[in-house]
Amino acid sequence: MTDIERLERLNGMLRRRGFLLPAFEIHGGAKGLYDFGPVGGRMRSRINQRWLDHWLRLGNIVELSCPTVTPYAVLEASGHVGEFSDFMTECTTCGEASRADTLLEDHHPNPDSLKRDELQSLLKVVNPPCHACNDPKWSEIKAQNLMFNTTIGAGDSGRPGFLRPETAQGMFTSFNALHRHFRERLPFGAMQVGKGYRNEIAPRQGMIRLREFNMAELEYFIDPEAELNDDLTPWDSRPMQLCAEGQEPLMITLSGACKEGLIRHSTVARFIGLTYDFLVDVGIDPSRIRFRQHEQNEMAHYAMDCWDAEIEGSYGWIECVGIAHRGCYDLQSHEDATGKTLRARREFDEPRTTIIDAWTINGATAGPAFKALAGQVKTAVESLPKETDFPCQVTLPGGEVVEVNEEHVKPNQQTIKETGEWYIPHVIEPAFGIDRIIWHVIDHAYQEIEKNDEAYTLMRLKPSIAPVDYAVFPLFEKDGMGELAWTLHQQLCQTSGL
Repeated sequence: MTDIERLERLNGMLRRRGFLLPAFEIHGGAKGLYDFGPVGGRMRSRINQRWLDHWLRLGNIVELSCPTVTPYAVLEASGHVGEFSDFMTECTTCGEASRADTLLEDHHPNPDSLKRDELQSLLKVVNPPCHACNDPKWSEIKAQNLMFNTTIGAGDSGRPGFLRPETAQGMFTSFNALHRHFRERLPFGAMQVGKGYRNEIAPRQGMIRLREFNMAELEYFIDPEAELNDDLTPWDSRPMQLCAEGQEPLMITLSGACKEGLIRHSTVARFIGLTYDFLVDVGIDPSRIRFRQHEQNEMAHYAMDCWDAEIEGSYGWIECVGIAHRGCYDLQSHEDATGKTLRARREFDEPRTTIIDAWTINGATAGPAFKALAGQVKTAVESLPKETDFPCQVTLPGGEVVEVNEEHVKPNQQTIKETGEWYIPHVIEPAFGIDRIIWHVIDHAYQEIEKNDEAYTLMRLKPSIAPVDYAVFPLFEKDGMGELAWTLHQQLCQTSGL
Protein backbone atom coordinates (compact mmCIF):
# COMPACT_ATOMS: atom_id res chain seq x y z
CA MET A 1 0.00 0.00 0.00
CA THR A 2 1.45 3.37 -1.03
CA ASP A 3 1.52 6.42 1.26
CA ILE A 4 -1.20 8.06 -0.86
CA GLU A 5 -3.42 4.96 -0.64
CA ARG A 6 -2.90 4.82 3.14
CA LEU A 7 -3.83 8.49 3.49
CA GLU A 8 -6.98 8.01 1.41
CA ARG A 9 -8.02 5.00 3.51
CA LEU A 10 -7.29 6.88 6.74
CA ASN A 11 -9.38 9.89 5.67
CA GLY A 12 -12.18 7.56 4.59
CA MET A 13 -12.14 5.86 7.99
CA LEU A 14 -12.23 9.21 9.83
CA ARG A 15 -15.32 10.24 7.92
CA ARG A 16 -17.05 6.86 8.06
CA ARG A 17 -16.51 6.39 11.81
CA GLY A 18 -17.51 9.93 12.81
CA PHE A 19 -14.11 11.34 13.70
CA LEU A 20 -14.01 14.19 11.21
CA LEU A 21 -16.68 15.47 8.82
CA PRO A 22 -16.80 18.32 6.27
CA ALA A 23 -18.79 21.17 7.84
CA PHE A 24 -22.10 22.25 6.25
CA GLU A 25 -21.68 19.58 3.60
CA ILE A 26 -25.33 19.56 2.47
CA HIS A 27 -24.87 23.21 1.44
CA GLY A 28 -21.67 22.52 -0.44
CA GLY A 29 -19.32 23.00 2.52
CA ALA A 30 -16.43 25.46 2.73
CA LYS A 31 -12.69 24.92 2.57
CA GLY A 32 -10.94 24.99 5.91
CA LEU A 33 -14.06 24.22 8.00
CA TYR A 34 -14.63 20.80 9.57
CA ASP A 35 -16.86 19.21 12.20
CA PHE A 36 -15.55 16.90 14.88
CA GLY A 37 -18.14 14.14 14.73
CA PRO A 38 -19.58 12.06 17.61
CA VAL A 39 -16.31 10.14 18.02
CA GLY A 40 -13.88 12.93 17.20
CA GLY A 41 -15.67 15.44 19.42
CA ARG A 42 -15.19 13.27 22.48
CA MET A 43 -11.54 12.68 21.63
CA ARG A 44 -10.95 16.42 21.22
CA SER A 45 -12.54 17.12 24.62
CA ARG A 46 -10.32 14.55 26.28
CA ILE A 47 -7.14 15.90 24.72
CA ASN A 48 -8.14 19.44 25.72
CA GLN A 49 -8.65 18.31 29.31
CA ARG A 50 -5.39 16.39 29.26
CA TRP A 51 -3.63 19.58 28.15
CA LEU A 52 -5.22 21.65 30.93
CA ASP A 53 -4.31 19.05 33.57
CA HIS A 54 -0.75 18.85 32.23
CA TRP A 55 -0.10 22.54 32.93
CA LEU A 56 -2.31 23.03 35.99
CA ARG A 57 -0.17 20.59 37.96
CA LEU A 58 2.70 23.08 37.85
CA GLY A 59 0.81 25.03 40.53
CA ASN A 60 1.29 28.63 39.40
CA ILE A 61 -0.89 28.57 36.27
CA VAL A 62 -4.61 29.35 36.01
CA GLU A 63 -7.21 28.95 33.27
CA LEU A 64 -8.97 31.90 31.61
CA SER A 65 -11.76 32.16 29.06
CA CYS A 66 -11.71 35.31 26.91
CA PRO A 67 -14.03 36.44 24.07
CA THR A 68 -13.29 35.36 20.53
CA VAL A 69 -14.63 38.68 19.15
CA THR A 70 -11.87 41.25 19.64
CA PRO A 71 -11.98 45.06 19.19
CA TYR A 72 -9.87 46.56 16.41
CA ALA A 73 -7.81 48.61 18.88
CA VAL A 74 -6.58 45.48 20.69
CA LEU A 75 -5.22 43.82 17.55
CA GLU A 76 -3.89 47.11 16.22
CA ALA A 77 -1.86 47.52 19.42
CA SER A 78 -0.65 43.91 19.26
CA GLY A 79 0.67 44.39 15.72
CA HIS A 80 -1.71 41.94 14.06
CA VAL A 81 -3.44 44.60 11.93
CA GLY A 82 -0.13 45.52 10.33
CA GLU A 83 1.83 42.27 10.51
CA PHE A 84 -0.50 39.24 10.54
CA SER A 85 -0.32 38.36 6.86
CA ASP A 86 0.91 35.82 4.33
CA PHE A 87 2.18 36.38 0.82
CA MET A 88 -0.32 35.34 -1.85
CA THR A 89 -0.54 35.18 -5.62
CA GLU A 90 -3.43 34.40 -7.96
CA CYS A 91 -3.60 32.30 -11.10
CA THR A 92 -4.30 34.75 -13.93
CA THR A 93 -6.11 32.02 -15.87
CA CYS A 94 -8.65 30.69 -13.35
CA GLY A 95 -8.33 33.15 -10.43
CA GLU A 96 -7.33 30.51 -7.86
CA ALA A 97 -5.47 32.07 -4.89
CA SER A 98 -2.39 30.36 -3.47
CA ARG A 99 0.17 31.04 -0.78
CA ALA A 100 3.42 31.96 -2.47
CA ASP A 101 5.57 29.93 -0.07
CA THR A 102 3.39 26.84 -0.55
CA LEU A 103 3.83 26.98 -4.33
CA LEU A 104 7.60 26.97 -3.84
CA GLU A 105 7.92 24.27 -1.16
CA ASP A 106 9.61 21.83 -3.56
CA HIS A 107 12.10 24.44 -4.75
CA HIS A 108 13.46 25.96 -1.52
CA PRO A 109 14.29 24.37 1.86
CA ASN A 110 12.38 27.03 3.83
CA PRO A 111 10.31 29.35 1.58
CA ASP A 112 8.50 30.74 4.65
CA SER A 113 11.71 32.61 5.51
CA LEU A 114 11.84 34.49 2.17
CA LYS A 115 10.86 38.13 1.70
CA ARG A 116 8.32 39.20 -0.92
CA ASP A 117 10.92 40.15 -3.54
CA GLU A 118 12.77 36.86 -3.03
CA LEU A 119 9.55 34.89 -3.41
CA GLN A 120 8.67 36.87 -6.54
CA SER A 121 12.05 36.16 -8.14
CA LEU A 122 11.89 32.45 -7.34
CA LEU A 123 8.30 32.22 -8.60
CA LYS A 124 9.33 33.66 -11.97
CA VAL A 125 12.20 31.18 -12.26
CA VAL A 126 10.24 28.10 -11.18
CA ASN A 127 6.84 29.04 -12.69
CA PRO A 128 4.94 26.15 -11.02
CA PRO A 129 1.59 25.04 -12.48
CA CYS A 130 -1.69 26.04 -10.82
CA HIS A 131 -3.12 23.07 -8.94
CA ALA A 132 -6.62 24.01 -10.12
CA CYS A 133 -6.13 24.53 -13.89
CA ASN A 134 -2.47 23.53 -14.43
CA ASP A 135 -1.53 26.86 -16.06
CA PRO A 136 1.77 28.42 -14.82
CA LYS A 137 0.63 32.05 -14.92
CA TRP A 138 0.73 34.05 -11.69
CA SER A 139 -0.02 37.60 -10.57
CA GLU A 140 2.39 39.77 -8.59
CA ILE A 141 2.84 38.53 -5.02
CA LYS A 142 1.20 40.67 -2.34
CA ALA A 143 0.67 40.54 1.43
CA GLN A 144 -2.79 39.41 2.55
CA ASN A 145 -3.97 40.02 6.13
CA LEU A 146 -5.42 36.80 7.54
CA MET A 147 -7.92 38.11 10.11
CA PHE A 148 -11.70 37.85 9.75
CA ASN A 149 -13.31 41.30 9.98
CA THR A 150 -16.50 41.87 11.94
CA THR A 151 -18.49 44.73 13.47
CA ILE A 152 -19.19 44.95 17.20
CA GLY A 153 -22.61 46.56 17.63
CA ALA A 154 -25.38 47.49 15.21
CA GLY A 155 -25.88 50.45 12.91
CA ASP A 156 -23.72 53.56 12.99
CA SER A 157 -22.62 52.81 16.56
CA GLY A 158 -20.89 49.59 15.49
CA ARG A 159 -17.15 49.35 16.16
CA PRO A 160 -14.72 47.48 13.91
CA GLY A 161 -13.35 44.23 15.26
CA PHE A 162 -11.98 40.84 14.32
CA LEU A 163 -12.39 37.20 15.18
CA ARG A 164 -9.29 36.53 17.25
CA PRO A 165 -6.29 35.00 15.44
CA GLU A 166 -4.92 33.77 18.79
CA THR A 167 -6.18 33.44 22.36
CA ALA A 168 -3.18 35.31 23.77
CA GLN A 169 -4.31 38.94 23.57
CA GLY A 170 -7.18 38.51 26.04
CA MET A 171 -4.71 37.12 28.56
CA PHE A 172 -2.28 40.00 28.06
CA THR A 173 -4.98 42.62 28.58
CA SER A 174 -5.99 40.76 31.78
CA PHE A 175 -2.45 41.01 33.19
CA ASN A 176 -3.31 43.30 36.11
CA ALA A 177 -6.09 40.96 37.29
CA LEU A 178 -3.69 38.00 37.05
CA HIS A 179 -1.00 39.96 38.89
CA ARG A 180 -3.40 40.63 41.79
CA HIS A 181 -4.57 37.00 41.81
CA PHE A 182 -1.00 35.77 42.29
CA ARG A 183 -0.39 38.34 45.04
CA GLU A 184 1.95 40.28 42.76
CA ARG A 185 4.55 37.50 42.72
CA LEU A 186 6.14 36.27 39.51
CA PRO A 187 6.52 33.91 37.73
CA PHE A 188 2.94 32.90 36.98
CA GLY A 189 0.94 31.84 33.96
CA ALA A 190 -2.48 31.98 32.37
CA MET A 191 -3.75 29.47 29.83
CA GLN A 192 -6.73 29.10 27.57
CA VAL A 193 -8.24 26.48 25.28
CA GLY A 194 -10.51 27.79 22.56
CA LYS A 195 -11.15 28.74 18.96
CA GLY A 196 -8.90 30.82 16.73
CA TYR A 197 -9.66 32.16 13.28
CA ARG A 198 -7.42 32.81 10.28
CA ASN A 199 -8.79 33.52 6.82
CA GLU A 200 -6.29 31.19 5.19
CA ILE A 201 -5.49 31.92 1.55
CA ALA A 202 -5.60 28.27 0.49
CA PRO A 203 -6.67 25.78 3.19
CA ARG A 204 -5.34 22.32 2.46
CA GLN A 205 -4.28 18.99 3.92
CA GLY A 206 -7.45 18.45 5.93
CA MET A 207 -6.89 19.36 9.58
CA ILE A 208 -3.46 20.88 8.98
CA ARG A 209 -4.54 24.29 7.69
CA LEU A 210 -7.99 25.43 8.83
CA ARG A 211 -9.88 28.71 8.88
CA GLU A 212 -11.45 27.97 12.27
CA PHE A 213 -9.27 25.88 14.51
CA ASN A 214 -8.80 24.70 18.08
CA MET A 215 -5.83 26.06 19.95
CA ALA A 216 -4.40 25.93 23.46
CA GLU A 217 -2.02 28.64 24.65
CA LEU A 218 -0.11 29.41 27.84
CA GLU A 219 1.29 32.86 28.64
CA TYR A 220 3.98 32.58 31.31
CA PHE A 221 5.06 35.90 32.84
CA ILE A 222 8.61 36.16 34.18
CA ASP A 223 11.01 38.75 35.58
CA PRO A 224 13.69 39.08 32.86
CA GLU A 225 16.37 39.80 35.48
CA ALA A 226 15.51 36.89 37.78
CA GLU A 227 17.75 33.82 37.79
CA LEU A 228 15.12 31.13 37.25
CA ASN A 229 17.50 28.20 36.60
CA ASP A 230 14.66 25.88 35.62
CA ASP A 231 15.21 22.25 36.56
CA LEU A 232 15.95 20.29 33.38
CA THR A 233 17.09 17.07 35.06
CA PRO A 234 13.81 15.19 34.31
CA TRP A 235 14.95 15.11 30.65
CA ASP A 236 18.63 14.32 31.23
CA SER A 237 18.10 10.71 30.12
CA ARG A 238 16.06 11.73 27.07
CA PRO A 239 18.04 13.33 24.25
CA MET A 240 15.78 15.18 21.81
CA GLN A 241 16.19 16.05 18.15
CA LEU A 242 16.93 19.78 17.96
CA CYS A 243 17.40 21.80 14.78
CA ALA A 244 19.04 25.04 15.91
CA GLU A 245 19.10 28.01 13.56
CA GLY A 246 21.60 27.46 10.77
CA GLN A 247 22.83 24.12 12.15
CA GLU A 248 22.39 20.46 11.31
CA PRO A 249 19.89 18.45 13.44
CA LEU A 250 21.41 16.77 16.47
CA MET A 251 20.32 14.61 19.38
CA ILE A 252 21.06 16.41 22.65
CA THR A 253 19.60 16.77 26.14
CA LEU A 254 17.92 20.02 27.13
CA SER A 255 20.60 20.65 29.77
CA GLY A 256 23.27 20.17 27.13
CA ALA A 257 21.47 22.47 24.69
CA CYS A 258 21.35 25.24 27.30
CA LYS A 259 25.02 24.82 28.22
CA GLU A 260 26.03 25.06 24.56
CA GLY A 261 23.84 28.12 24.02
CA LEU A 262 21.51 26.45 21.52
CA ILE A 263 18.52 27.26 23.73
CA ARG A 264 18.89 30.77 25.13
CA HIS A 265 16.52 30.65 28.11
CA SER A 266 16.06 27.86 30.65
CA THR A 267 12.28 28.36 30.79
CA VAL A 268 12.06 27.87 27.01
CA ALA A 269 14.04 24.64 27.47
CA ARG A 270 11.76 23.50 30.28
CA PHE A 271 8.67 24.17 28.17
CA ILE A 272 10.22 22.20 25.30
CA GLY A 273 10.55 19.28 27.71
CA LEU A 274 7.00 19.64 29.01
CA THR A 275 5.70 19.91 25.44
CA TYR A 276 7.52 16.71 24.51
CA ASP A 277 6.00 14.97 27.56
CA PHE A 278 2.48 16.07 26.60
CA LEU A 279 2.80 14.95 22.99
CA VAL A 280 4.06 11.52 24.02
CA ASP A 281 1.38 11.28 26.72
CA VAL A 282 -1.45 11.69 24.18
CA GLY A 283 0.03 9.16 21.76
CA ILE A 284 2.58 10.83 19.48
CA ASP A 285 5.48 8.55 18.48
CA PRO A 286 8.56 9.98 20.30
CA SER A 287 10.84 9.11 17.37
CA ARG A 288 8.77 11.37 15.10
CA ILE A 289 9.09 14.58 17.16
CA ARG A 290 11.70 17.25 16.59
CA PHE A 291 12.16 20.85 17.74
CA ARG A 292 13.22 23.41 15.13
CA GLN A 293 14.37 26.94 15.94
CA HIS A 294 12.97 29.72 13.77
CA GLU A 295 15.39 31.62 11.59
CA GLN A 296 15.55 35.35 12.29
CA ASN A 297 13.77 36.24 9.04
CA GLU A 298 10.82 33.92 9.69
CA MET A 299 10.22 35.00 13.31
CA ALA A 300 6.80 36.38 14.24
CA HIS A 301 6.70 40.15 14.77
CA TYR A 302 6.45 39.70 18.55
CA ALA A 303 9.10 37.00 19.08
CA MET A 304 12.68 37.20 20.39
CA ASP A 305 13.17 33.46 19.95
CA CYS A 306 10.92 30.59 18.90
CA TRP A 307 11.11 26.81 18.72
CA ASP A 308 8.52 24.73 16.88
CA ALA A 309 7.60 21.21 17.87
CA GLU A 310 7.29 19.47 14.51
CA ILE A 311 5.69 16.06 14.10
CA GLU A 312 6.28 13.72 11.18
CA GLY A 313 3.19 12.21 9.60
CA SER A 314 1.48 11.55 6.30
CA TYR A 315 2.03 15.18 5.24
CA GLY A 316 5.71 15.25 6.21
CA TRP A 317 7.09 17.33 9.09
CA ILE A 318 4.37 19.69 10.35
CA GLU A 319 4.61 22.45 12.96
CA CYS A 320 2.16 21.60 15.77
CA VAL A 321 3.44 23.68 18.72
CA GLY A 322 5.30 26.98 18.86
CA ILE A 323 7.28 27.87 21.99
CA ALA A 324 8.01 31.59 21.70
CA HIS A 325 9.94 34.00 23.90
CA ARG A 326 7.76 37.08 23.30
CA GLY A 327 9.86 39.36 25.50
CA CYS A 328 7.94 42.41 26.76
CA TYR A 329 6.47 43.10 23.30
CA ASP A 330 2.80 42.53 24.11
CA LEU A 331 2.54 44.22 27.51
CA GLN A 332 4.62 47.15 26.27
CA SER A 333 2.43 47.52 23.16
CA HIS A 334 -0.83 47.52 25.13
CA GLU A 335 0.65 49.90 27.71
CA ASP A 336 1.74 52.32 24.98
CA ALA A 337 -1.64 52.14 23.24
CA THR A 338 -3.81 52.63 26.34
CA GLY A 339 -1.69 54.57 28.82
CA LYS A 340 -2.51 51.88 31.39
CA THR A 341 0.28 50.43 33.52
CA LEU A 342 0.98 46.73 32.91
CA ARG A 343 3.94 46.20 35.19
CA ALA A 344 5.24 44.18 38.11
CA ARG A 345 7.55 45.29 40.91
CA ARG A 346 10.84 43.83 42.01
CA GLU A 347 12.26 44.68 45.44
CA PHE A 348 15.96 45.41 45.89
CA ASP A 349 18.06 43.41 48.33
CA GLU A 350 19.22 46.74 49.80
CA PRO A 351 17.66 50.21 49.31
CA ARG A 352 19.29 52.25 46.54
CA THR A 353 19.99 55.96 46.85
CA THR A 354 19.76 58.11 43.74
CA ILE A 355 20.71 61.80 43.50
CA ILE A 356 18.69 63.69 40.88
CA ASP A 357 19.60 67.14 39.60
CA ALA A 358 16.44 69.02 38.65
CA TRP A 359 14.70 72.40 38.98
CA THR A 360 12.29 74.12 41.33
CA ILE A 361 10.90 77.66 41.38
CA ASN A 362 12.58 80.64 43.00
CA GLY A 363 9.80 81.81 45.29
CA ALA A 364 11.05 85.38 45.50
CA THR A 365 10.62 85.94 41.77
CA ALA A 366 8.14 83.28 40.68
CA GLY A 367 5.58 84.12 43.38
CA PRO A 368 4.98 87.71 42.24
CA ALA A 369 5.23 86.70 38.57
CA PHE A 370 2.70 83.87 38.59
CA LYS A 371 0.64 84.70 41.69
CA ALA A 372 -2.24 82.20 42.04
CA LEU A 373 -0.64 79.89 39.48
CA ALA A 374 2.68 79.67 41.37
CA GLY A 375 1.82 76.26 42.88
CA GLN A 376 1.01 74.78 39.48
CA VAL A 377 4.15 76.31 37.98
CA LYS A 378 6.22 74.69 40.75
CA THR A 379 4.74 71.27 39.94
CA ALA A 380 5.43 71.70 36.23
CA VAL A 381 8.97 73.03 36.69
CA GLU A 382 9.98 70.19 39.03
CA SER A 383 9.10 67.69 36.31
CA LEU A 384 11.51 69.31 33.81
CA PRO A 385 14.85 67.60 33.08
CA LYS A 386 18.08 69.25 34.21
CA GLU A 387 19.02 69.88 30.54
CA THR A 388 16.10 72.31 30.06
CA ASP A 389 17.04 75.70 28.61
CA PHE A 390 15.23 78.81 29.82
CA PRO A 391 13.15 80.68 28.91
CA CYS A 392 10.72 77.90 28.01
CA GLN A 393 7.00 77.36 27.91
CA VAL A 394 5.42 74.87 30.29
CA THR A 395 1.93 73.45 30.41
CA LEU A 396 0.32 73.59 33.85
CA PRO A 397 -1.83 70.80 35.33
CA GLY A 398 -4.86 73.01 34.72
CA GLY A 399 -4.05 73.31 31.01
CA GLU A 400 -2.68 76.88 30.94
CA VAL A 401 0.61 77.54 29.13
CA VAL A 402 3.06 80.01 30.73
CA GLU A 403 6.59 81.15 29.96
CA VAL A 404 9.18 80.47 32.65
CA ASN A 405 12.38 82.55 32.61
CA GLU A 406 15.75 81.77 34.17
CA GLU A 407 15.14 84.14 37.10
CA HIS A 408 12.01 82.18 38.05
CA VAL A 409 13.91 78.92 38.77
CA LYS A 410 16.82 77.56 40.75
CA PRO A 411 18.66 74.22 40.85
CA ASN A 412 17.06 71.56 43.03
CA GLN A 413 19.05 68.47 43.98
CA GLN A 414 16.91 65.61 45.27
CA THR A 415 18.04 62.48 47.07
CA ILE A 416 15.67 59.59 46.47
CA LYS A 417 15.84 56.30 48.35
CA GLU A 418 14.26 53.43 46.41
CA THR A 419 13.43 49.99 47.78
CA GLY A 420 12.42 48.53 44.42
CA GLU A 421 11.43 49.29 40.83
CA TRP A 422 8.62 48.65 38.38
CA TYR A 423 9.31 46.70 35.19
CA ILE A 424 7.46 45.14 32.27
CA PRO A 425 7.48 41.33 32.58
CA HIS A 426 8.62 39.11 29.73
CA VAL A 427 6.41 36.33 28.38
CA ILE A 428 7.21 32.80 27.27
CA GLU A 429 4.39 31.18 25.34
CA PRO A 430 3.80 27.56 24.36
CA ALA A 431 1.01 27.63 21.72
CA PHE A 432 -0.52 24.30 20.68
CA GLY A 433 -2.47 23.56 17.50
CA ILE A 434 -4.93 21.02 18.90
CA ASP A 435 -6.34 19.97 15.50
CA ARG A 436 -2.89 19.22 14.12
CA ILE A 437 -1.99 17.24 17.23
CA ILE A 438 -5.21 15.21 17.01
CA TRP A 439 -4.50 14.48 13.34
CA HIS A 440 -1.03 13.15 14.16
CA VAL A 441 -2.27 11.13 17.14
CA ILE A 442 -4.72 9.41 14.76
CA ASP A 443 -2.11 9.11 12.00
CA HIS A 444 0.36 7.43 14.35
CA ALA A 445 -2.31 5.18 15.87
CA TYR A 446 -3.74 3.96 12.54
CA GLN A 447 -2.61 0.53 11.39
CA GLU A 448 -3.77 -2.07 8.91
CA ILE A 449 -2.83 -5.71 9.50
CA GLU A 450 -3.70 -9.10 8.09
CA LYS A 451 -4.63 -12.06 10.22
CA ASN A 452 -5.74 -15.41 8.84
CA ASP A 453 -5.95 -13.83 5.37
CA GLU A 454 -8.33 -11.14 6.65
CA ALA A 455 -7.57 -7.41 6.72
CA TYR A 456 -8.06 -5.53 10.00
CA THR A 457 -7.92 -1.81 10.72
CA LEU A 458 -6.53 -0.91 14.15
CA MET A 459 -6.46 2.35 16.10
CA ARG A 460 -3.96 2.04 18.95
CA LEU A 461 -5.05 5.02 21.08
CA LYS A 462 -3.94 5.82 24.62
CA PRO A 463 -6.78 4.99 27.07
CA SER A 464 -6.62 8.53 28.50
CA ILE A 465 -7.67 10.11 25.20
CA ALA A 466 -9.64 7.29 23.56
CA PRO A 467 -13.19 8.43 22.69
CA VAL A 468 -14.74 5.20 24.04
CA ASP A 469 -13.96 3.66 27.43
CA TYR A 470 -16.23 0.64 27.11
CA ALA A 471 -18.90 -0.91 24.93
CA VAL A 472 -21.66 -3.34 25.97
CA PHE A 473 -22.85 -5.80 23.31
CA PRO A 474 -25.31 -8.62 24.00
CA LEU A 475 -24.29 -11.88 22.39
CA PHE A 476 -27.83 -12.37 21.10
CA GLU A 477 -31.14 -10.49 21.08
CA LYS A 478 -33.37 -12.84 23.07
CA ASP A 479 -34.20 -13.91 26.60
CA GLY A 480 -33.92 -10.31 27.75
CA MET A 481 -30.22 -10.01 26.90
CA GLY A 482 -30.75 -6.77 24.96
CA GLU A 483 -32.62 -5.17 27.84
CA LEU A 484 -29.97 -6.34 30.31
CA ALA A 485 -27.20 -4.88 28.14
CA TRP A 486 -29.04 -1.54 27.93
CA THR A 487 -29.52 -1.47 31.72
CA LEU A 488 -25.82 -2.20 32.27
CA HIS A 489 -24.92 0.49 29.75
CA GLN A 490 -27.05 3.07 31.58
CA GLN A 491 -25.49 2.15 34.92
CA LEU A 492 -21.99 2.53 33.51
CA CYS A 493 -22.94 5.93 32.06
CA GLN A 494 -23.52 7.15 35.62
CA THR A 495 -19.87 6.49 36.47
CA SER A 496 -17.89 9.72 36.61
CA GLY A 497 -15.19 10.04 33.99
CA LEU A 498 -16.46 7.31 31.67
